[in-house]
Amino acid sequence: MKINQTKNKMKAMKIMILLLSVVLISCSKSGKKALESGKYYEAALQAIDKLRKDSNNDKALEVLPNAYQLAQEDLLRDISRAKLANQQFKYERVVDDYAKLNELHDKIEKCPSCRKVVSPDSYFREYEDAMELAATERYEFADAILRKGTIDAGRSAYDNFSELARYAPNYKDVNAKIEESLFVGSYHVVVEQPNINSKMYQYSNDFFRGKVDEFLQTNRRLNKFIRFYQPAEAKQLKLNPDHVVRLEFIEFVVGETNLKSEKINVTSKDSVKTGTAKIGGKNVDVYGLVNATVTRNHKSVRSRGLLSMEIYDYKSKKVLLRDQLPGEFIWDNKWASFNGDERALSKLDLEAVKFKEEMPPPAQQLFIEFCKPIYDQFSTRIKRFYDKY
Repeated sequence: MKINQTKNKMKAMKIMILLLSVVLISCSKSGKKALESGKYYEAALQAIDKLRKDSNNDKALEVLPNAYQLAQEDLLRDISRAKLANQQFKYERVVDDYAKLNELHDKIEKCPSCRKVVSPDSYFREYEDAMELAATERYEFADAILRKGTIDAGRSAYDNFSELARYAPNYKDVNAKIEESLFVGSYHVVVEQPNINSKMYQYSNDFFRGKVDEFLQTNRRLNKFIRFYQPAEAKQLKLNPDHVVRLEFIEFVVGETNLKSEKINVTSKDSVKTGTAKIGGKNVDVYGLVNATVTRNHKSVRSRGLLSMEIYDYKSKKVLLRDQLPGEFIWDNKWASFNGDERALSKLDLEAVKFKEEMPPPAQQLFIEFCKPIYDQFSTRIKRFYDKY
């Protein structure tokens, strides 16, 4: 009996906890909990949301009038304090509070059951007036910073004009000011490409220059405040850059050929049939080791280069980075030939004799191949350098 009584008590407790949870959730959704916590604006929104879903919800109908009145009083009091405060951008705070009051107005107007218990006030004219004052204050502040003309000033102005565009996207020429601030706040970097005084390798050098140009086009802004230019583009814009990146091949070798050949006498590991012999009037297979001479050939063509990368400050001529980027490409060709019995050859030699001597790629292609790792280093190195800018 005691066991059953204990089980019944536990069951009753679980039901009570469940009912209490339902009540708490209901109160929370109706805004009662937020109202009791002094969060009047949140309480009003929750009550409105509840009544839009359930127009006869008693708790929400009870909460909404009190929550709206207290939220309205709270926000208007905050607006009055903000207007009297000696604080920068105080009208943005005023704008936010009027926006909340108008949000409550619009939500209640769209909720028939809400309108039965609350007649909301609108503050649209006040909102527009405050918006004009806030935008003017932010604009004049940002514009004064921008006129200083330094990189730091440009970045600060960019942040302020962007903030203005967030809540007043059509105010005056704010979008043009954002672009102007971005220009002033950026490091403008001209990248000078390497030249090669050789018609033979001009095409290959064009490949490397093309890869660098592709990088600059793809990463025209490596980050928000880094802007890359080609020299012709900078000249056309009459730009005085902040930095110049100078690239130059300080050495390169194309087609350095090395040929190795070795002759090796080889013998089969196992005895193989080498012929027949007549023994006692019968033909008998004869077995023995066989020999061959294998000529193994290995031709390698090595191409390599070294690119100098230098970044310097255009105004002070101070070198900010000096680095050398190496690149190498080795083309290999292996083949073999033999004289003698093929059965003396190992599996590796049998595979090698299937190949013949080949012509290496043209010098142009060899140049391109050793440039590929140099380009990879260039793109990685320049990104790493400008991470700190």
